[in-house]
Amino acid sequence: MIAADDVSTILSSGVRLTVPLAFAACGEYLAERAGAMNISVEAMMLGAAFGSVATASATGSAAIGLAAGVLIGLLTGLVHGNLSHRLEINTFVVGLVLNALVLGLTGYLITIGDFDSHQVAQVSVPWLRDIPLIGPPLFVERWPVYLLVVIIPLTWWLVERSRWGLELRAVGERPQAADVTGIRVNARRRQALLWCGALAGLGGAYLAVGEVGSFNQNMTAGRGYIVIAAVIFGGWRLGRTLLGCVIFGLADAMRLALPALGLTLNSQLLIVAPYLLALLAMLLFTNRRREPGALGRPFERGST
Repeated sequence: MIAADDVSTILSSGVRLTVPLAFAACGEYLAERAGAMNISVEAMMLGAAFGSVATASATGSAAIGLAAGVLIGLLTGLVHGNLSHRLEINTFVVGLVLNALVLGLTGYLITIGDFDSHQVAQVSVPWLRDIPLIGPPLFVERWPVYLLVVIIPLTWWLVERSRWGLELRAVGERPQAADVTGIRVNARRRQALLWCGALAGLGGAYLAVGEVGSFNQNMTAGRGYIVIAAVIFGGWRLGRTLLGCVIFGLADAMRLALPALGLTLNSQLLIVAPYLLALLAMLLFTNRRREPGALGRPFERGST
């Protein structure tokens, strides 16, 4: 039988595993609403994870490492946007190449570098941390976790309520019509990719200098692809997208907790279980909402 302390521990682990996904999901959601299918979110997270650890080791500051991770995510988004929209290279190919490039590059660099371990500080919220069961998981965390309190509503407001968001949705649905009204379609999409890069970079950096304190090869382990799946199965709605991230985070936490609770399962099955459970859950709760009309389609002025 699982004790209350075990439940609290699993919830705490689930929160920590959900946070990197939630950061990246906010960015990917906004990018896809602008019609920019960003396959390179895995590269953004992995590159930022490595860059944050390397910078934290060089400067002795995990906070600077976190900022460096955001910058690397931004640069990856900048490269993706310019290759896709200025040089008009197929966006899927650009994403796949960036993912493979960053995976190989970080895998090589980690073998020739020796990095010290640094982690951002932990913060506990007085009074709230004493709430039974949910207090420690939600209110005793590394400080970047609480950035989500601002980033999630800000992302929703930008997309749904701001003029910039209105233009983003217009270029994601009917780019030709948006162009007629004077909106710079590809510029808006590149801006959306920068927002996505910054947040995916923050997610990767948080994973490295927030929770683990070090970098290991392919440490994001496909989390970027999970984020893309969460956005799609969430029907391009922010709330449902984040729900998919929470399901995966909790499933991953259960995978880590089951052996400690004395439940022995096949190790390979345990590794794949969070992905299967998240996929099944998202299929079950999937929204039938239509995808953005021009998602993944390149824009060229004058074409129909």
